[in-house]
Amino acid sequence: MAITFHCEYCGKRIEAQDSAGGKWGKCPVCHHKLYVPKLNSDEELKLAPLDESEEERQKRLMAETHKITQDILGEKEALDGSPVGPVPEFQADKKQLMKNIIAYLRNTFDGELDNAEIYARLIIPFESKAVKVLDEIAVSEIPEPELADIPQQVLSGLIRKLRTRIS
Repeated sequence: MAITFHCEYCGKRIEAQDSAGGKWGKCPVCHHKLYVPKLNSDEELKLAPLDESEEERQKRLMAETHKITQDILGEKEALDGSPVGPVPEFQADKKQLMKNIIAYLRNTFDGELDNAEIYARLIIPFESKAVKVLDEIAVSEIPEPELADIPQQVLSGLIRKLRTRIS
C-alpha cells in the first residue's frame, strides 16, 4: 500500500512507498524538501490556525484599494474627456510639428502620459510630415537639446512607437 499525501509547497498529490514513511524526501514536482508521513499514522496532523486578523487586514486593504481606484476613475470621467493641461497651438509647419514631437517624446519619457497624448493628437493628423520629422530625429547624430538626457536606445524605442502609431 502506498502513502498518499500532498506537497506542502506546490500542493501536488504524491504517492510514496511504505518504506519512505517517517523520512524526508524531495517533491518530484517542485523538488522542495518535505516530510513523508508514516503509513499507520492514525493521529491527526497538527496544523497552525489561520491568522484571522491578517486575513481580515488583507480583505480590508483590498476593499480600500478598490474604493480608491473607483474614486480615481470617477474623477477622470468627471473631466468629460477634456484634455489634461494646456493644449498648445498647432500649425502644420515643420517647425511646430518638430516642437510637438519633441514635447511628445519628452512627456512620454517623463511618464506624463496624459500630456503626451495631447501632443500625439496634434501629431497624428499630419502623418507623412510627422514620419519625416521622426526620421530626421532618429538619424540625427546630435539629439535635440530637450531630448539630450534620454538614453539613445530609449529615445529610439519612443520614436519607433510613435512612428508605428502614426502609420
